[in-house]
Amino acid sequence: MEEGLFTFVVSFFANWGWQAMGKVANPLTGKTEKNLELARQIIDIMEMLAEKTKGNLTKDEERILTATIAELQLNYVDELEKERVNSSQDKKTDNGEKEEGSEKTE
Repeated sequence: MEEGLFTFVVSFFANWGWQAMGKVANPLTGKTEKNLELARQIIDIMEMLAEKTKGNLTKDEERILTATIAELQLNYVDELEKERVNSSQDKKTDNGEKEEGSEKTE
């Protein structure tokens, strides 16, 4: 099997993952869209690919796949944290608490 083909598959899923995390724009729409559930599924697929191909990859292919999964996972966790912080701030605003830099009117 051609080594470049495997690298292309990893790159394809990685790019799709970056799009799902809202890190890069969708090439069809030009818009940035965030879908963390899809991003998690893409990471799961790549982890399954790593497991199913274990022992059958060249050192370079294994390194590329492992590094790509790690990058996606770290960015996924970062995006989850951003969502958690934003959700927490939204709840404070919804409860009528004063936001920094804004005046509460009565």
